[in-house]
Amino acid sequence: MKSKLNNIPQHFRTISDMLHTFNLPKPLHPLICLLDYSDIVKAGNMLSANFVTDFYSIYYNKKAGCRASYGQTIYDFAEGGMSFISPGQPLTCLNATEPVEGFTLLIHPDFLRQYPLDARIKNYGFFSYSVNEALLLSDKERQVIQTIVNIIEDELKTSIDDLSQDVLVSQLDLLLNYSQRFYKRQFITRKIINNDLLDQFDSVLSRYFKEETSLNKGLPTVTYLAEALKVSPRYLSDMLRLYTGNNTQQHIHKKLIEKAKEKLSISSASISEIAYELGFEHSQSFSKLFKKQTNQSPLEFRASLNN
Repeated sequence: MKSKLNNIPQHFRTISDMLHTFNLPKPLHPLICLLDYSDIVKAGNMLSANFVTDFYSIYYNKKAGCRASYGQTIYDFAEGGMSFISPGQPLTCLNATEPVEGFTLLIHPDFLRQYPLDARIKNYGFFSYSVNEALLLSDKERQVIQTIVNIIEDELKTSIDDLSQDVLVSQLDLLLNYSQRFYKRQFITRKIINNDLLDQFDSVLSRYFKEETSLNKGLPTVTYLAEALKVSPRYLSDMLRLYTGNNTQQHIHKKLIEKAKEKLSISSASISEIAYELGFEHSQSFSKLFKKQTNQSPLEFRASLNN
């Protein structure tokens, strides 16, 4: 079930400000904080707040019956799961329909400065997934994640020394690497669902060109296709790359070239006219892409058909 939220999200620049606003205990470290859901439930006012932060958030709920919002849309979870939110993304934690168990890990980008993870964390696509694309953990995977979280918790409760940050960053690195592995497993184990998504993707893209939508809207975009399939753009690209070796943009280009070859084969229209029909603003851009994909210019391809 989905509904729209209209209230403007509250913006938190620091972890301390967020915890203070929600009447939660001060963080043991100003740039990284681990919260148990039991503490959040006690605070109460966080469960219906609409907010956006300047830090990374990792949420793990062990049980079903949880409702959350992301991108102004509410989702009801049939299963528990692990979600990753990047800075600047709106989120709402709503009252659970069942007792909630799990944790929230907050990491300010400043905590990662001077570490390789500072740059690498931006490459983890799941920080751009929607909440309904949560990572669903097996019992064994849950144990792995919980072990790492326990180490982080113990380290935060230990007196800070010159190696504290190194240890915590290494555990965060490990947590994200395992999450990446588990997401790849999830793509594989949900093969039937994802194959259906692949079929829908091809259908939407084929229909786009068949109905000549490109004449009115231009070239199909990654965002357009993701919205049509009701998934996040990054999730769609990651799924396609795992199954086909190509991301969404590469699939769009492949379909463009197929349609271009078809038009060049059966139509007497000029290269500029075909480029326009496909959604290109400039025929030079069409010719450049065609040459890159086929090693022939559109004119060379058309000429080769008569040989």
